[in-house]
Amino acid sequence: MTISDQDILFLGDCVREAAQAEIMPRFRNLGAADVSEKTSAIDLVTQADVLAEHRITAALRERFPKALVVGEEAYDADRSVVPALADAELAFVIDPVDGTFNFAAGLPVFGTMLAVTIKGETVAGIIHDPVLSDTVTAIKGAGAFLTRRDGQSTKLKVAEPASLNQMVGGLSWSHMDEPDRARICANMAKIRMTFAFNCSAYEYCASGKMHFIGHAKLMPWDHLAGVLAHQEAGGHTAKFDGTPYRPGETTGGIISAPDRESWQLIRREIVGI
Repeated sequence: MTISDQDILFLGDCVREAAQAEIMPRFRNLGAADVSEKTSAIDLVTQADVLAEHRITAALRERFPKALVVGEEAYDADRSVVPALADAELAFVIDPVDGTFNFAAGLPVFGTMLAVTIKGETVAGIIHDPVLSDTVTAIKGAGAFLTRRDGQSTKLKVAEPASLNQMVGGLSWSHMDEPDRARICANMAKIRMTFAFNCSAYEYCASGKMHFIGHAKLMPWDHLAGVLAHQEAGGHTAKFDGTPYRPGETTGGIISAPDRESWQLIRREIVGI
């Protein structure tokens, strides 16, 4: 099973069309009935999430009828789809609006993410910014590229390594339990500047400026496309225990850094393990 260049173009078009038709018309235009809580007041779903996912899913199933399609919003109806990613012949993983809290708050810091996996390996990823119309496309072994609204394309490269006190980065602690939460928050004072986008799409796209990204919660729609883009831009990503991050895994935490040495430094000094 392979994904062709034409398939990649098709996937990019699917994401951009869903953003134009379902997401942007609702940005800063949501009514109270269009937003609901999932697990908490900071874990939201909007009509834009649901309708964009439906639109992308329908297009994928028409072109790839035998593929597994895993959407964030459909996950609650069938939780077996995430572990199935480990062995699926061909699968697509969709995050229709990554950064839903920001989207619902009217903040232009959100994106649409789509990953392609084949037999438990991520082979392609797309991250689209609906506001700026920027699209990051990553293909395993072929690099990661940012394409602007005007069609200009640039090959991505992760930030150069830096000493700990000069690093800029972010480690999402909001889903962590104590004592990890307090320890990591305190350790972040060791670096130069902390970022908290509350949006994986933005974090991975900013990896050329940020020296590290860290997460404890590993839902595939949040990370598969971004991790591939980071790796194809020259970076090093591994779980907290040093093992590779693979489709279907949801626990263990991950760190993305410019190289293995930087990764080890962040694991020791920031994560504290």
